[in-house]
Amino acid sequence: AEAAMGGSGSVLPREALAEYQELTFLSKQEILFAYKRFSELLPKEERDGARSARVPKSRFLTLPELRANPFQHQICHVFSTSGEGDGSMSFEDFLDLLSAFSESATLEVKSHYAFSIFDFDGDGILDRNDLEKLVNCLTGQGEESRLSPAEMEQLIHNILEESDIDKDGTINLSEFQHVVSRSPDFASSFKIVL
Repeated sequence: AEAAMGGSGSVLPREALAEYQELTFLSKQEILFAYKRFSELLPKEERDGARSARVPKSRFLTLPELRANPFQHQICHVFSTSGEGDGSMSFEDFLDLLSAFSESATLEVKSHYAFSIFDFDGDGILDRNDLEKLVNCLTGQGEESRLSPAEMEQLIHNILEESDIDKDGTINLSEFQHVVSRSPDFASSFKIVL
């Protein structure tokens, strides 16, 4: 059986591949490539069991797409299914992440995950604190790029003015998705990963 699998063990069984295709927006090629990349994050002796292995968050963040991503920690937090809350990623977590931000994912799926990533405190709404963190992530934390308190206030006011339909001072998921549906370039301008 070892020989039939190619000896390396880093090949996905056909049934698993078919199942992953059904459950994600990814093509067969994308899934196989993702498996190769995920396996390469593991120590050599763990690669045979890549489908049941977890990659620590610190190692996962070495991927080029995430290394420079201002939302890297939030992305791991949202997609990790680790019971430890340590942000470690399984292969299936990685596939979910790639699937959510693939070209083929629907705007509804993309916006749902984007909302979760921007909801820093995980309370199901984007409030002023979340929006401030979001703006800081996008503008960078450096002194020269940081907004003044007045500029930040104006920007948050503008975001709420545009998005807060029920005027309760926060943005909920349906308000966020409404804004996104009115901005067809959202998906392309918000390439969070890949």
